[in-house]
Amino acid sequence: MAQQAAAAGERPAALPVPPATSRRKGSLQRGETIAGFLFVSPMLIGVSILVLLPIVATFVLSFADWNFVAGWDGIRWIGFENFKSLLDDPAFLKSVRNNLIFLLSVPIYLLISIVLAFLIDRYVYFKGYFKVAYFMPYISNIVAVAVVWQVLFQPSYGPINEMLKTIGFSNPPKWIADPHYALVSLMMISVWISIGFNMVVYIAGLQSIPRDLYEAADIDGAGTWTKFRRITFPMLSPTTFFLLVTGVISTFKIFDLIAVMTQGGPIGSTSMMVWYLYDQAFTNLKIGYASSVSAVLFLFVLLITIGQWGLQKKWVNY
Repeated sequence: MAQQAAAAGERPAALPVPPATSRRKGSLQRGETIAGFLFVSPMLIGVSILVLLPIVATFVLSFADWNFVAGWDGIRWIGFENFKSLLDDPAFLKSVRNNLIFLLSVPIYLLISIVLAFLIDRYVYFKGYFKVAYFMPYISNIVAVAVVWQVLFQPSYGPINEMLKTIGFSNPPKWIADPHYALVSLMMISVWISIGFNMVVYIAGLQSIPRDLYEAADIDGAGTWTKFRRITFPMLSPTTFFLLVTGVISTFKIFDLIAVMTQGGPIGSTSMMVWYLYDQAFTNLKIGYASSVSAVLFLFVLLITIGQWGLQKKWVNY
């Protein structure tokens, strides 16, 4: 029959799979699935205990008035009172304002990073040396970096003010000791730290741009600025979008520089949302109030990120 079917040009019917073979395959797949879950279970347990559980607890406690020293029996549920109090809290509103001002550091170091990346990628020899040199602040211990800048910004004998005096500034700023300059000082440090990472990412993006686009532009007589505006920047827009999103999120997480250098002072000029949250939770022992600050911080970051994702369609080219 098979020969007759072959002679007639018909495809022979597939042989049925024995039930025993099907059961063995199903058992093997179940065993692989169980083994996979066993391998990832330590990570899942860790994420659940250290990440998911605290997130849920934070949102729950934001509706409570609780001093954790009093234990679980001290929890008193007060509904939305914590959130109402935030709207009338001048210290919290000032921390929000400082955070929004600090956001201005993101476009500043993105602009510096893309310019440096373009110059190093196109016109500089020993590219590896400059990459390492600019990247070092980003991978350095942030406490050590803060201490070094604290010395540099020292009002009386700091190197920065001494240099300003030598070039004619008789009364240089007191930097982190002055409420008008303290936040600007932290922004300068943040820019200095962040340039290296962003520059390296931009260089990687530049090296992925096809060279034939520049060759075609040269044939058309395009100048350096035209090529940058028409080719380089549009092709780097996905990289810029990634760095913009991560940069904005990082500004809302800043804590270490404040903790080492200013502790939110002078007179609250450098207090930001994470520092205010920490101060309320571990200095004033207002866990519920601090949790409400954390919830608002989460909503701020979420809304800004969603806004960035919505606007990316207008300027990001994939």
